[in-house]
Amino acid sequence: MPPPGFGCAAILEKVGMKRNLLRYGGAFLVIASLNFLIPRLMPGDPLANLLGEEYYLSEASLAELRRELGLDLPLFRQYLNYWCSLFRFDLGYSYHLHLPVRQLIVERSLWTLLLALPAIILGGVLGVTAGALAGWRETRVAKTLTFLIISVYSMPAYFLALIILYVFAFRLNLFPLKGFYSTGGLLDLLHHLVLPVGVLTIFLAARNFMIMRGSVRQEKNKLYVTYARSRGYSQAATLWSHVFRNALLPAIPLIALDFGFAFSGALFIEIIFSLNGMGTLIYEAAMARDYPLLQGALLTISLAVILANYLAEKLYNILDPRTRWHG
Repeated sequence: MPPPGFGCAAILEKVGMKRNLLRYGGAFLVIASLNFLIPRLMPGDPLANLLGEEYYLSEASLAELRRELGLDLPLFRQYLNYWCSLFRFDLGYSYHLHLPVRQLIVERSLWTLLLALPAIILGGVLGVTAGALAGWRETRVAKTLTFLIISVYSMPAYFLALIILYVFAFRLNLFPLKGFYSTGGLLDLLHHLVLPVGVLTIFLAARNFMIMRGSVRQEKNKLYVTYARSRGYSQAATLWSHVFRNALLPAIPLIALDFGFAFSGALFIEIIFSLNGMGTLIYEAAMARDYPLLQGALLTISLAVILANYLAEKLYNILDPRTRWHG
């Protein structure tokens, strides 16, 4: 008997873990480096945005300020300092908002999650369920719904947000025009979230609907479906017990990535509804050329996406045994 841990399955599992570690570690190294380089490749000077056009400083004062911010160092030296700070879990200090970057990201992330998580969950459940039904039985109602969903899916999210904001907030005055809250109460918060969460839910549900509908249409023509029907399974039992699980596989990575990108918020939706989340934070950092804030925000999104990819891969392996390692 071979000792425990030395079977083929165990060896292959260890090889798979090492490959995953190398893949995700390499992805993080590349992404973190790009997070450093991209802000510095943007046109404009951080000091010019920090001081404003009408503010004048002598060359000596500008040099002193540049030295305090670390902008006088060669690019490679800045890059090394950037990695040293990351190893200390120090994301730096915002030039523009004059607060630690970590504090800003934590505060804004909570508001963004409050907006994005309900929309991701509702968009996933509604889109997947409706798409499965529309792909399984192509009735007149299903075709009409598909036409409406395609119309919404083809529309940019910010355009849909503008239409809904104009109709329900400006013209009908049913919902607030901007912000997360006015008085701070729970009902007031929910009242403010209805429109932005609704827009994001509609957009995500439309995408999930189209993917699930196409996947179910492919699965329902396969032999295992015919076999299930021949054994007396009803239409509903065949769909939900056999077809749904296999048809769901293409939608899993996209839904998982939605959770990863939740930290970036729906940038245009946050801007249109004037919501102070991660999306508007990234926009403000880009406009101000705030390197530490932009680096920290992009790095947070990158880590969330990498984690979401990893979890999606694990969930995919659970639902589809063909992707697992076998001894």
